[in-house]
Amino acid sequence: MQTRLIPELLATSDGREADRILRSCVHCGFCTATCPTYQLLGDELDGPRGRIYQLKLVLEGEPATRSTQQHLDRCLTCLNCETTCPSGVEYHKLVEIGRERVERSVPRPVYERLMRWGLRKVLPYPRRFVPLLRVGQWMRPLLPRQWRSKVPVAPSQSPQGVGVDAVWPEIAAEPGAAGAETALRGGFARRRVLMLDNCVEPTLTPVTVQAVKRVLDRLGIDVLQPQGSGCCGAISQHLAAPNEAKRFMRRNIDAWWSEIEPSDPEQTPADAILITASGCGAVVKDYGWHLRDDPDYAAKAARVSALASDLSELLSVEDLARLPSPFAHGVPRRIAFHPPCTLQHGQGLMGRVESLLRGVGFELTPVRDAHSCCGSAGTYSILQAELSKRLQADRLEALQAGAPALIASANVGCQTHLAAAARVSVVHWIELFDPDFRVARMP
Repeated sequence: MQTRLIPELLATSDGREADRILRSCVHCGFCTATCPTYQLLGDELDGPRGRIYQLKLVLEGEPATRSTQQHLDRCLTCLNCETTCPSGVEYHKLVEIGRERVERSVPRPVYERLMRWGLRKVLPYPRRFVPLLRVGQWMRPLLPRQWRSKVPVAPSQSPQGVGVDAVWPEIAAEPGAAGAETALRGGFARRRVLMLDNCVEPTLTPVTVQAVKRVLDRLGIDVLQPQGSGCCGAISQHLAAPNEAKRFMRRNIDAWWSEIEPSDPEQTPADAILITASGCGAVVKDYGWHLRDDPDYAAKAARVSALASDLSELLSVEDLARLPSPFAHGVPRRIAFHPPCTLQHGQGLMGRVESLLRGVGFELTPVRDAHSCCGSAGTYSILQAELSKRLQADRLEALQAGAPALIASANVGCQTHLAAAARVSVVHWIELFDPDFRVARMP
């Protein structure tokens, strides 16, 4: 595609990136076949090709409009289009550059500004988010129907996952566990991984966090969570607040760095940075790109991105086979798996979890259009509720068509979004390997 970007913009790193990405697009339209919003709305401007053309005009000097902003807002950033694109167009980088520029030039209505500001100032901060969530859970029966589904029930009331007693206690290693697990792994020393302390996962799905620690401990993997780490920056980045997002990124790098490059030569560096929520993983793997122009953090960010690992990359079928059989404590074999967009498209790990599950004996039910988005997409289910709900219904229909005993996923957003309307339990796949896991009876 030919471009004539504004000269001042071309003089910047973002401008050069945008120009490179735009020139790689041949406008073939293959991306429209897998774009969820184009499939729902049938509007070219609500598909990747149309959004790319709108961004091209803005970056060439055409004034952005409220319409431009709304079409960008409807984009889930699911990256189905990137998987489909034969030219390798890095759509997510282009749309982030474009969103920031449009956000600066097109004023939003007061309600939208307050909503987006509130999401940025609450969700990444557990001390703010947890009390508000608890109030919402207490008032949940009184809320209007459309809002009630947005508030997950408290763990003690939840039909999902394990019983309450297995959720809340802090994990303590059993006496002699380290030695036993070293023997389990054939005499090798225990591995050490950093784990991202996600902002909402410990509150919305505490079972997942506890299951990860229990499973990894049994496999001889120590989990480190240095103080000072937290939100990966995804919420701010997706809401067109890149400077705020970069502050989160730098904070995490600072918190992790002493474990990545320890000053003590006797200390073993961490093997990986483990991210249990695929949405966060996609962002952390892009830290190197986001901070490429930061003289103090560019090299460190690139190192962090290289170390970032999804749980499905950290573990192998052989690792999972060493654990007690899930089927011995009542986990059903026949399940459905929903691969989050951030896992299969954002991180390029399509089929990875499915291979692990099949490798240890799970029977995965067929799921129509498994590449499609469930409509969660971070804050999308709040800001674009109608479209999100339509996508949720479509995914649940496909996931439940094979009559699975439960649905597994790999991202807290997808998990809670699907669980709000599913007929069966929805869990993180790692929970299936936790001996404390019990399939709940649905009401």
